[in-house]
Amino acid sequence: MSKVKRRRLIAACVVLVAAGLFIFLHPANYQPEPEPAAPVTTATDENLAINALKKLLVKPNSAKEKYVRKNFGNGWGQINGCDTRNVILQRDMTDTKLNNCLVMSGVLNDPYTGKVISFVRGAGTSSAVQIDHVVALSNAWQTGASEWDTAKRVALANDPLELLAVDGPANQQKSDKDASAWLPSNKGFICHYVARQITVKAKYHLWVTQPEHDTMSSTLAGCPGQKTISFEK
Repeated sequence: MSKVKRRRLIAACVVLVAAGLFIFLHPANYQPEPEPAAPVTTATDENLAINALKKLLVKPNSAKEKYVRKNFGNGWGQINGCDTRNVILQRDMTDTKLNNCLVMSGVLNDPYTGKVISFVRGAGTSSAVQIDHVVALSNAWQTGASEWDTAKRVALANDPLELLAVDGPANQQKSDKDASAWLPSNKGFICHYVARQITVKAKYHLWVTQPEHDTMSSTLAGCPGQKTISFEK
């Protein structure tokens, strides 16, 4: 091969290589590396109520003795020198007026019904606002508390996490029912209510019955981001 032909062949190869590089590096053909996917946290978040529910034992109701209220103490205990009922009334109501520890009046935005209740202390009016044990004490008794000592049962009955100021008639309607038999009529509060029950049961190592578990699970399916409830003063 002559020198002229060799130079022409080399020049042609250079042109082909340059053209290939131009096509490969052209912006229209550039495909950036995909960014790593954001980490998924919902399945491992221990603060999610649904994950806390999964850790609760599922067992039938059981108690060697019949439930009576005095098993959880005679009336209210005290928190910082004031009886628990008045501490919770002051915590949950607004515009409260006090006489030492006693809440004389206030306004409750009732979580169970959504109603606004004007509370006035008195023989015929105090029952308009009652303090509910979110996990009914009889339910607690049947799902583990019958095996406790008295001190632990009294602690549960006076734990602010377990207590809510609510509409009196709604509290009476709930009575000793668990989540499978009663939920608040205020739909905007149901997820919080179920999560709070789960939080209490997890804290005190109480179990749930199968119907109770199934209702809680189906409720939380409608609010999958619902977390357990932080301790409230």
